[in-house]
Amino acid sequence: MAVNQSDIEKLAELAKLEISTEAAGATADSISQVLELVDQLQAADTAGVAPMAHPLDAVQRLRADQVTETDQRDALQAMAPATEDGLYLVPRVIE
Repeated sequence: MAVNQSDIEKLAELAKLEISTEAAGATADSISQVLELVDQLQAADTAGVAPMAHPLDAVQRLRADQVTETDQRDALQAMAPATEDGLYLVPRVIE
C-alpha cells in the first residue's frame, strides 16, 4: 500500500494543518516506506512461533494486590479549589 502526496494534503486539510508541497511529498514517501516494511513483516512465515507478551524472556516481579495507602480523599479535596459530589471541578477548556 502506498500513500501519495494528495492523501497527505487531504489529511493535513482535515487536521487543519499547513503543509508545504515538498513536506507532503516527503511525508508520503516516508509513510509508504513504513507501510512497505509492515507488508514485508506480514509476509514472514510465523507458523509454529508461539506468541510472546514481551520480546525479552523476563519474569515480572509481582506484588500482592493490597491497599497500602490510607484514604486521604477528604483531606485532598479540602485543598482543591472546587469540588462537587466527591469530584474535582475544573475550568472548561473547550468552548
